Amino acid sequence: MALIVQKYGGTSVADGARIGHVADKVCAARRAGHDLLVVVSAMAGETDRLLSLGKNISQRPNPRELDVLLATGEQVSIALLAIALEKRGLSACSFTGGQVCIRTDDAHTKARILAIDEDKLRDTLARGCIPVVAGFQGVDAAGNITTLGRGGSDTTAVALAAALKADECQIYTDVDGVYTTDPRMVPEARRLARITFEEMLELASLGSKVLQIRAVEFAGKYNVPLRVLSTFKEGAGTLITYEDTAVEAAIVSGIAFNRDEAEITLIGVPDVPGTAYRILGPVAAANIVVDMIVQNVARGGRLDFSFTIHRNDYPQTIDIMQANLRHIGAEQVVGNDRVVKISIVGVGMRSHAGVASSVFQALSEEDISIRMVATSEIKISVVVEEKHLELGVRTLHAAFRLHEPPQQDFLQRSAGASRRRGGITG
Repeated sequence: MALIVQKYGGTSVADGARIGHVADKVCAARRAGHDLLVVVSAMAGETDRLLSLGKNISQRPNPRELDVLLATGEQVSIALLAIALEKRGLSACSFTGGQVCIRTDDAHTKARILAIDEDKLRDTLARGCIPVVAGFQGVDAAGNITTLGRGGSDTTAVALAAALKADECQIYTDVDGVYTTDPRMVPEARRLARITFEEMLELASLGSKVLQIRAVEFAGKYNVPLRVLSTFKEGAGTLITYEDTAVEAAIVSGIAFNRDEAEITLIGVPDVPGTAYRILGPVAAANIVVDMIVQNVARGGRLDFSFTIHRNDYPQTIDIMQANLRHIGAEQVVGNDRVVKISIVGVGMRSHAGVASSVFQALSEEDISIRMVATSEIKISVVVEEKHLELGVRTLHAAFRLHEPPQQDFLQRSAGASRRRGGITG
């Protein structure tokens, strides 16, 4: 008998009929002999509705009161699902984040989990009762309700799985797994049977919306096997776990992209110590996140300095650069808010040469100019003109033959591979 944590997102519990469908899936897992803990999000659109209610009263609601308001969405979902499970003959009990003592810091609307006291959940499981826990929420040291930020229910599920040392954490959503890229852009995209935590973290940070980044970080830190499945379609989904030697069969596992990029270049910057700080210091002070940075080789004592930021921050960043142009000593600032970032990800890059040259060759054959490049051990990102996004993604997907299964399917890996385990204690 395995202990499984299942998490169902907002689209999975959008109405009574879908809540009934989720209850049927939980019943099926229970009949298969598993112990279950279920984490539930608010109904689809409910968090936005509650946020709108608050902002209709005040454009800047008190964060503490906003958390109290937003947390009610999950409270409705857990009660309805517990009722549906009881109707089907299963013993179930709903719990808020505070009732199971998910302790967080006091950063309202974006709190981080500090510890979990799992005793109540273990007692509930021992009685044969299914705990139905509200995702997205916890309590701080003073007993105030806190929320974990958008997508926080994924983090709740992974944290509970880590605390209970569950055999698997299953994230049910409206997609049936992690694909080599967005199948809406590349119909030939293939669902991955397995992917590493490291690859999933890169894909999530680079634009893939399947899982919340914090949830993947948590799962990797505590070695919680994580599986992405569809609520509405049967299948094995995608298992996210630790790397092993078989992963060398896949040089590139997936392609992510981000449409929300903007590029800024300072021309004729003095090649002297402290220049990068004079450029980026004011940007950081404005709480603007810088992504990629490129500095060319100095000629005649001057160089060009380029960086990318989120497209929403483009106007403000241009203003900051213009205001500091004389202090920086640059000749000119130019920008482009019609660029995108395309990234290939794969742990196999560590042991294969020539991956970057393959990227450059494939794009050049389609006359796609590369404006910026950034690399790591398992990632290559390029910035290109927005008009080349779809062509670029399709071209790289075909170049690395991602539509074909790897030579050694991930499902053939040794089932007996040892697993590191960790937990959270309160």
